[in-house]
Amino acid sequence: MTVINTRIHVQTRGNCDFTDITEQVARKVEDSGVEDGTVTLFVPGSTAGLTTIEYERGALSDLEGMWERLVPRNIAYRHDERWGDGNGYSHVRASLLGASLVVPFVNKRLTLGTWQQLILADFDNRPRSRNIVLQIMGE
Repeated sequence: MTVINTRIHVQTRGNCDFTDITEQVARKVEDSGVEDGTVTLFVPGSTAGLTTIEYERGALSDLEGMWERLVPRNIAYRHDERWGDGNGYSHVRASLLGASLVVPFVNKRLTLGTWQQLILADFDNRPRSRNIVLQIMGE
């Protein structure tokens, strides 16, 4: 069993910014030398999350609309009372989405569906510099 720890870096715009990180992750897996296994992705921080979706304007718009309906920006959040930074909604959204994903790979290729991409969702109310931790495990 081989375990490789690495990172990818993403600069985001915040405010429900979705970034396709599929190619960066695929490149790290391919360069790892591990043939078959899993890659675990984890985004440190409490205002971003990871998911999969078809990275297409309509689907992304639908996803953003869902977040606005489920966890709207324009209501009061107790977090904002304490810190005054106005991003209480981003913490709740990130908590619901989750900070990690596990993706299997075979022959150094991610086993994603044809229209399935790996997405970083940055919910914070400002641009951020994100480092996504990758742990590649396998043989």
